[in-house]
Amino acid sequence: MSNPSLAQSAAVSALGLAPSFGFGDRLGLATPGHVAALKEKGAGILPIFAQQSIREMTRTNRTPMQVMSDALRGAADAGYSGPQGADADHLKTPQDVERTAAAGFVFFTIDPSAEVDAKADDYSADELATKFRQVAGEVNWVGQYEGRQVSLSSGAKIDLTKPVVAKAAVKYGRAINLATNLASHIRNVTQSKGAAHEIELSVDETPQPTTLAEHYIIADQCLRNGMKLVSLAPRFIGDFEKGIDYKGDLKAHERSLADHAAIAKMLGPYKLSLHSGSDKISIYAILARQTRGLFHVKTAGTSYLEALRVAARRDPGFFRALVDFSRTRYDTDKATYHVSATLASAPESSHVSDAKELERQYLGDWSKAAPGTGLSDPGRQILHCTFGSVLTHNEFGPQLRQLLEQHADTYRDVLAFHFGKHLEALRAGM
Repeated sequence: MSNPSLAQSAAVSALGLAPSFGFGDRLGLATPGHVAALKEKGAGILPIFAQQSIREMTRTNRTPMQVMSDALRGAADAGYSGPQGADADHLKTPQDVERTAAAGFVFFTIDPSAEVDAKADDYSADELATKFRQVAGEVNWVGQYEGRQVSLSSGAKIDLTKPVVAKAAVKYGRAINLATNLASHIRNVTQSKGAAHEIELSVDETPQPTTLAEHYIIADQCLRNGMKLVSLAPRFIGDFEKGIDYKGDLKAHERSLADHAAIAKMLGPYKLSLHSGSDKISIYAILARQTRGLFHVKTAGTSYLEALRVAARRDPGFFRALVDFSRTRYDTDKATYHVSATLASAPESSHVSDAKELERQYLGDWSKAAPGTGLSDPGRQILHCTFGSVLTHNEFGPQLRQLLEQHADTYRDVLAFHFGKHLEALRAGM
């Protein structure tokens, strides 16, 4: 490949409003399994095989070019020739944009969470007034919304009262500014390359769900400022813990999702994006149905967990060692993740003599999961959060890679089965 960046740019494209699914891959070996799942169960859904955040690249010692090359090579080797996107995930700085654009990424996920005031929901009226005075000079849009009422096609109404707008300004004002500035930089960088681009905005990493008023104001401001917004990831109601299925009231989630979808249709249209989408199978049909196919699902760590399933089946002693090591790292590595598992919630490997039972305790058994549901095994969270420590370990990382290369067919098969469950659930709502 004489000019990798140009060749890669030509191989991926903006997917627009088509229903789409992001297959994160932390080792660069999973794409053939992703392709197999898509071919078998993903009719009508377009893939993003090249997807990794800057944080994940740092933890796995990979570069944007490596992520892109591994995904394109894996797709080609598996015989995939259809449309595919490429997601530069969780971008926070202009430098992140430049590095990923140079590698040919076209789908840019902006993450302005560093500028979100996550405490805004808990401020008293006096505290909120003080915080508003601090940001008032940076948000010139407040008067555009105060006193308005927005009626949605779902039947819901958004009352943009003065306190509601003030809280949105305090919580998201600076985040909106960062997002629109990064979007402008993305536009300039990609235009200079003659490349396409589309943007996803992530506002899901907050303790409290995104209100309808906040969604409306955030999206409206981004669109008014020229952002090429193709999808938005709110913080939905319920719990979206890593590595396990959705926790929450499914009926309440569906009602809330219908309202958010109505905003996306009114202002855009743009897709609603489900982050932490790995294993959230119980809400996939709801997402597809309420968005009428205007959705994007993002997965990441679940492909790594299925890599460990290969270890469990092909080298049980090695898998046992990985479990032991991951347990030593979990309390440190879980700091940046939303999880509830504790070391006490999953047994030490020495307490589980049977290899199949150890696999079940730490990875679950998808063949026995009820239709429309994922898994909720705490051991999965322990293994999920410690991927960086394993993959950068001098012995464990290379040994895992060698095992996967030796048993590529097994890895492809477990991924095809695993993601087939995901794609089937989505298509049930389309």
